[in-house]
Amino acid sequence: MSHPYLVLRYRLDGVITVADAAAGQATLDAHLEAVKQAAVADRIVLTKTDIVDDTQRQRIVARLRALNPAAPILDAAKGEATAEKLLGSGLYDPDRKIPDVKKWLAAEAYADDHHHHHHDVYRHDEHISSFVLTADDAIPSGTLEMFLELLRATHGEKLLRVKGIVKLAEMPDTPIVVHGVQHIFHPTARLERWPDDDHRTRLVFITRDLPQRTVRELFEAFLGVTAPDRPDRAALVDNPLVPFGGR
Repeated sequence: MSHPYLVLRYRLDGVITVADAAAGQATLDAHLEAVKQAAVADRIVLTKTDIVDDTQRQRIVARLRALNPAAPILDAAKGEATAEKLLGSGLYDPDRKIPDVKKWLAAEAYADDHHHHHHDVYRHDEHISSFVLTADDAIPSGTLEMFLELLRATHGEKLLRVKGIVKLAEMPDTPIVVHGVQHIFHPTARLERWPDDDHRTRLVFITRDLPQRTVRELFEAFLGVTAPDRPDRAALVDNPLVPFGGR
């Protein structure tokens, strides 16, 4: 559990993962934890590219890109892993009045499912999924809280990262930011206004052994989207675990 002193004075800016170009493939093959670290990173630093051939470099880059379509891959041997590129990878920049939500969220990268096709050849990689859910209509704050709480209760250990911007029904002109890494969800932050013309709710999920369909159907049930043979929100609140794979 985080110490209250640290929680009040520090926030997560971003996640940086270092990948070894020479041994990275073997590490990813052997350890699911390494795969998870690559998938949730905001920046990936690739080391030892100066001692591998082009084919090895291309293979590890392709695999990292398949696991994480949004994070920039910085080549340390080429001097790309500078402080300027490593720091400031989170949502907030003290020099900006309005956060660069679009860059932080990188929702477009996760909306394209073609990168998942690479996972078929790697035993650990196929456990990881990344996707984005969107909603045009404003969401009541209670509905959002119930959805996230039920998702954590039923699949918390499978949620590697959740980040998003949400249009709340109570205050649609001042969206909130949702951010969670592993089992820790940070307090929501409210923006003064929408940072651009896209006023949709957008939630990015990176998961382990939790398919997009399961999360999407739960999300739609809470939003009141009707679907045949699926429970509605009232049924979920009464008996939430069984319909969506919970214990």
